[in-house]
Amino acid sequence: MSGTKRENIKPGQTVRVVQKQDQRSGKLTEGVVSRILTNSAEHHHGIKVKLEDGTVGRVKEILN
Repeated sequence: MSGTKRENIKPGQTVRVVQKQDQRSGKLTEGVVSRILTNSAEHHHGIKVKLEDGTVGRVKEILN
């Protein structure tokens, strides 16, 4: 599932995000969503979230 729509993302879900410093390399970080930081319904680069470990990034993949 794509991480560009806010409605697809809920706290407690496991996701893969790209952090700001990893955007060029495309390195993904896996974690559990703590908070959703993007207010708009959609964002073309991915919804920005904060993970439970404090990492902030844009959602690229939603895992089940």
